[in-house]
Amino acid sequence: MSHPELIVPNNLVDEFKSCTQLQYSGKLNIKSSKGHKWAFYYRLGRIVWATGGTHPFRRWRRHMAQHCPEIDVEKMRLRVEDISIDYWGYRLLEVLHEKQKIKREQINFIVENTVTELLFDLAQQANFASVSCDRNQEVILEAPMSFTNADMSLKLMQETWKNWSEAGLASFSPDLAPILRRPEQLQQQVSLSVYKNFVTLINGKYTLRDLAVKMKQSVLPVARSLLPYILKGLIELVEAPDLPLAVTQVKKNSTPLQPKTPAVPLIACVDDSPQVCQMLEQILIPNGLRCIKIQDPVQALPILIEHKPDLIFLDLVMPVASGYEICAQLRRISVFANTPVIILTGSDGLFDRVRAKVVGSTDFITKPVVADKVMTVVRKYVQAQSSVKSGSDLQVCH
Repeated sequence: MSHPELIVPNNLVDEFKSCTQLQYSGKLNIKSSKGHKWAFYYRLGRIVWATGGTHPFRRWRRHMAQHCPEIDVEKMRLRVEDISIDYWGYRLLEVLHEKQKIKREQINFIVENTVTELLFDLAQQANFASVSCDRNQEVILEAPMSFTNADMSLKLMQETWKNWSEAGLASFSPDLAPILRRPEQLQQQVSLSVYKNFVTLINGKYTLRDLAVKMKQSVLPVARSLLPYILKGLIELVEAPDLPLAVTQVKKNSTPLQPKTPAVPLIACVDDSPQVCQMLEQILIPNGLRCIKIQDPVQALPILIEHKPDLIFLDLVMPVASGYEICAQLRRISVFANTPVIILTGSDGLFDRVRAKVVGSTDFITKPVVADKVMTVVRKYVQAQSSVKSGSDLQVCH
């Protein structure tokens, strides 16, 4: 059986590509002529969060159950204000991370899956309605904990939508919930064990995406397996309601969540040489400082954003991403606008010093690193009492 070729409109793809190429920071709003809305949050050309769609709460619950099973969402006591902002889901993940309830890796999975789902929904809607886009920089997530490769996400969106439509599912949303309509006829066509599973799960309460998580499969094979019964009228796909999070009245004496920030200054060392990182650590720790070592330059930015060090030692020459590039990216992020960035280099050339200044470095020291030079720079740029970084103003009751 052949199916008409359904594609993602070029104007939509071009808009995402433009945001990547321009290293856009801000919000990309998209709406369809049928009233559907989506928002993609960008930081330096990479998607860091996405919102909108039919089931924002159901989707967040599903991803939490899948990737953070240790968190009981039903026991989270939230204020109305906590879920009133558009990016409430990301904000709650930040709070859970600050409270050391979940890890950054878990956030990465949730962000990637959220972006993937919403891009798919957007691709599907764009084939049945016109869409319009606009950019808005009023809301910028300053210190995102996860960066999604927009180009890869876009390719995955196109491939997933192609597979879905070729399977004959183009007109069926994965946010619809299957329900049994003719159980007696179905019982005659399947085994007893399969029928019992159908009765338990195919009840209109679980969407195709919910069922896929429960069955530990991707949504495509689940939907494809149900399609013959849908076409025969034995099963119907119906709309399912969203599942909002419970909110509670906060007592007047409740205090905002304030993550504890140690007063001891944190120094970061970004250098692909383990020896240099170890030498810096051996200098800093005995002097009462904390140290974080980053040897992979590709991971430097998200790790620095997560930990927000008080001073950064940054190697000039590294594979893939140079110290110049990382320094320039850091200066585009407001939280690092005034963070001292000290360039480490094996040479003492004038050209390197000038270029390092141009991209926003604070100072420059030559290798090999020795205790006197390192501590002189640290004392010069880091006060004994490090200023406490601003914490979350989101209240979560316990």
